[in-house]
Order: sequence, then C-alpha cells, then structure tokens
Amino acid sequence: MAYVDETPPDFSPAVRVIAMPTDTNPYGDIFGGWLMSVMDSAAGSVAARHSHGRAVTIAVEGMTFLRPVVVGDEVSVFATLKSVGRTSMKIYVEAWRRARHDDRSYRVTHATFSFVAIGEDRQPRSVPPMPTETGAAK
Repeated sequence: MAYVDETPPDFSPAVRVIAMPTDTNPYGDIFGGWLMSVMDSAAGSVAARHSHGRAVTIAVEGMTFLRPVVVGDEVSVFATLKSVGRTSMKIYVEAWRRARHDDRSYRVTHATFSFVAIGEDRQPRSVPPMPTETGAAK
C-alpha cells in the first residue's frame, strides 16, 4: 500500500489515545465517527490555542479512510494550523495508527478542519494572523 513507507510528522501529536472495544461497530472495527471526533478534538485544541479562546468547527474537508483502526491500536493525531482568515482558521489533521506491540505506524486518514473563533456572545470574533515560519509552533 502507498502509505507503508511514510512516517508520522516529526512533531508531537495533539492527541494520542488507545482504541477501545467501546469504540467499535458490531463487526469489531473502530467507528469512523469516533476517529473523526478525536481528530476534531485535536484540531479544536490548535484552534483554541491560536485564537486564544473558544472556536467551533464549521466544516471538514476531504476525509478518506485509508486503513482500519482496531481495538488496542495507539492512535496519534497530528494537527497543524494551515491558514487564517479574519475570524476563521483551517487546520490540517492526520491520524496515524500503531499496533500496540509494533514500532511501525500507518496513516489512517487526513482532513482539513475549518473553525471560527467565537466570543462570549457566540458571535464570530477576530483571530491573530498566521504566525511567521520562525514563530510557528509545532
């Protein structure tokens, strides 16, 4: 498969979890919705940190499941701020799986999550500009 020789990003994951039996469908496979929620949490963490407050998901673009995740797999989710608008942010997210007793990791899926920063009144609010390359946090 095309993703076997890839390696995960070289920065710390935003979220790392173990897939558990309660996260499966009746066939024993991990729910895609569970994985999507973990990815949304990772992206939300990046959005909240960048916007210095509350941010809400408004869209998810291009999610394709490349490999299954099974019970016991360690799932690492990497999230990177890709662009910033006046009130919005696009965050690229990748999910990787590693069997519990293996050193090899495999990319499971990836997508771009869009967030809008909101204030206490739940209305959109401005966000800081995109960090420069030298100031970008990984």
